[in-house]
Amino acid sequence: MDEEVIPILRVEDAATAVGWYERLGFAKQWEHRFEPGLPAFVEVARGRVRLFLSEHKGDARPGTLVYLRMRDVDSIASEFGVQAEVTAWAREIELRDPAGNRLRIGTPSE
Repeated sequence: MDEEVIPILRVEDAATAVGWYERLGFAKQWEHRFEPGLPAFVEVARGRVRLFLSEHKGDARPGTLVYLRMRDVDSIASEFGVQAEVTAWAREIELRDPAGNRLRIGTPSE
């Protein structure tokens, strides 16, 4: 098993969040609820990048910032109608998911 870090992001509505993350190229891996009608805890993945999306109030705070290093920031920027900014280290964009979590997404400079 490889060691990894998986950020947990607080979301209000897991189904809405999963749909938004699918636009980024993520796919839902699984969903857990202790009982029907209780808050959802979902994993989404894009290749080896994983995120947990949680409706549980104590798991995380809305507005969290996560940096995602990805190969194709320009295609993501196009999907969301934004322009990538050129920095000394990467081409980057910043997006907010439906719950207000901030995602800074960058493709490293050569």
